[in-house]
Amino acid sequence: MRIHRSRAAALATAVGFVLALTGCGSGGSGGTDGKLKASPTAGTGMPSASGTPAASGTATVSATPTAAGPSGTGDPAGAAGPTPTDPDGKGKATGGTDPTTEDAYAYTHPCSARNLTVKVTSPQGFPATVRVVTVTNNGSTTCGLDFHPAIGFSAKGSALGIQATPPEGLGGAPAHPVRPGATTYAAVDLNPSGGGGPVADEINILADPSHMPNADGVSLPLATTGTVAKPRVGLYHFTARESLDTL
Repeated sequence: MRIHRSRAAALATAVGFVLALTGCGSGGSGGTDGKLKASPTAGTGMPSASGTPAASGTATVSATPTAAGPSGTGDPAGAAGPTPTDPDGKGKATGGTDPTTEDAYAYTHPCSARNLTVKVTSPQGFPATVRVVTVTNNGSTTCGLDFHPAIGFSAKGSALGIQATPPEGLGGAPAHPVRPGATTYAAVDLNPSGGGGPVADEINILADPSHMPNADGVSLPLATTGTVAKPRVGLYHFTARESLDTL
C-alpha cells in the first residue's frame, strides 16, 4: 500500500458508523450527485463517527446522472491538475491574497454541508470494483474536510452494515483543504480481493465524519452495482488517481 500523504492517527478511528438508506432513485451510467442539506425527517442515521445511530435525520439528496468519460464533471479520473490560472492544481482563487482562500484557513474552518456537492462515479480506466466520491466546495472560502469520508453501503433499501476501511498510520496536517470552487476526490474499492459478498446498489457518504452529524450524510445510487467485501476508502486528494494510490 502506498500513501502519498500522511494524516492524523486519531482520525483513523472516526470511520465507525451505522448506515441507513434515504430514498434515492437509480442513477445513469456515469455518476450521481447530492447537494448536502440537513433536513430533519423521520428515520435513522447516515454514516457517523460515533458508531451509534442518529436519533433522527437524513440528508435531502438530489440525485442526477452525470456523464463518465475523459472530460467533464463526471470524470474524476481526469487530473484536476495545474492550469494557467491554477498553477498548483488546487483550485486556488486567482489574483488573491485573501487568507480565507488559502489552505491554512481550512485547518480551523471545517466545511459546511450546505456548501458542498457530493457525487459518486464509476470512472473509465479504473478497476471495475472502484468508485470515486467527489466533493466540491461551493462556498467562497477554503474549508477543511476529514482526511477521508465515511463510507457504507445499502442494497434494496437496507443497510448492509459494512463500512469501508481507511489507510492506516495517518498523521500530519489537521485537515484536508478544499478551496473555493475546487473539487476533492476519494477512491472507494468495493471489493479489493475479489471475494464473495452482498451486492450493493447504493453508497452512503458522510463527507466529514469528524465534524458533521448523520443528517449531513447522503445516500446515492450506484449506477453500476457491485459486490462488497472488505471495502476500502482512500484519502482525499486533488485527483482521483492520487486517492487511488492510497488504498
